[in-house]
Amino acid sequence: MATTRNAREDEVDVLAEIGFRAWEKAMESIGEMTDMRDSALSAFRNFARSSWLTITVVEQHGYQAGWAAREHLDELISDFWIDPHYRRQGLGKALLAEVESEILRQGFEAARIETHAQNSEATGFFEKHGYRINWLSIAYSPKIDRDVQSVGLTKALVEAPPAAYGHEF
Repeated sequence: MATTRNAREDEVDVLAEIGFRAWEKAMESIGEMTDMRDSALSAFRNFARSSWLTITVVEQHGYQAGWAAREHLDELISDFWIDPHYRRQGLGKALLAEVESEILRQGFEAARIETHAQNSEATGFFEKHGYRINWLSIAYSPKIDRDVQSVGLTKALVEAPPAAYGHEF
């Protein structure tokens, strides 16, 4: 059974490892990431240490299975990572529902997330849960010496009122 909760400071190393493993899996479609592994792991550790208060954890049978962060506590989900060992068990769905609820409780009407355009597993997951791609960008990445495509996805969390036709008296 999946449960969600706020992260704790004493688990930042575990969360960094989960994020790193999920990142490695996601980056398989990009290729040639060997030279980035150390800096990526360091970035996950630094982020988890400095931003653990913005992280929501999903657990399966008491084990951390993934996490999401809203780095600036706004409508942007800055990180969303499910450990590859725990994928396809409904944990991402539970985590996303919790994060969307937090976004809504804080007064935002939509949720946003960004990912690599080639990460079809991520874009497919978010589209399945109501997100729509609303932009595509291409930027040069000096770390991998190539252009990288990114997509932005958005989901309305509040239904827009139906457009009125005419006037009611």
